[in-house]
Amino acid sequence: MDADERGLLAEALRKTMAARSDASGALMDLGWSEMLTDAPDTAVPLVFRLLGETGAHAPVLNDVILSAAGRPVGGTLPLPYAGGTWLEWTHGGGGDRSKAALDPELPLRPSAPGARPPLAAGRVALGWWLLGTGQAMLALARRHVLDRSQFGRPLSSFQALRHRLAETYVALDGAEAVLHAAAGDDTSALLAKAAAGRAALTAARHCQQALGGIGFTAEHDLHRHVRRALVLDGLLGSARELTREAGGLLLREHGAPRLVDLGEHDRKESA
Repeated sequence: MDADERGLLAEALRKTMAARSDASGALMDLGWSEMLTDAPDTAVPLVFRLLGETGAHAPVLNDVILSAAGRPVGGTLPLPYAGGTWLEWTHGGGGDRSKAALDPELPLRPSAPGARPPLAAGRVALGWWLLGTGQAMLALARRHVLDRSQFGRPLSSFQALRHRLAETYVALDGAEAVLHAAAGDDTSALLAKAAAGRAALTAARHCQQALGGIGFTAEHDLHRHVRRALVLDGLLGSARELTREAGGLLLREHGAPRLVDLGEHDRKESA
């Protein structure tokens, strides 16, 4: 898939996801299963990032994990959640949403523990979703501070707000670099999701401060992205849990592999 084809696909996906909150059927119509099989390195970052940016949802995390396990896509499986609990992401809007963790829009339901699936591919996919969610929050906060004034001055002129949004941008940019560098192994996937989770939570905290009370209202989209970030961070291990796990790895191994070989990266860039 060349750059023009990726651009056309991204535009089609964005329009589809922006038009409906549940993008499951539309993704199937656009060939999600084939994309996941034929071009996962393109499909996963593109689809999951756009889910975050648009606020849509679909049970495609199941497909990524099932595909990584060599099983047919389209089914469901128990997913580990923060705190040692398990959830199932159902298809077709099913599930008991009254018990959904934090986000009543998502078709999640409690599940009995299952066999631990291969988590690396799912963690990277969730990292891209968290990144898109964080970028959506930053875009909302940026638009707000550019459009609104307080005490006769534009909000964008207040240094404290500028620092918060700059910190959010740096966190998201760093998380994106880690996601690009993730090689698909357990360690790099763990670190990538931890970085994306922390970046999304940073975005939620700082963007809420920038928007003030309006960010809590049902009329504004920020609260939906905040809830989504909290739920996605908990799936397959929260940023706090994964950071602790990475620390345990460092203690056991007396070191950790570098995510990016800077010298090799520089040689590729100059080639």
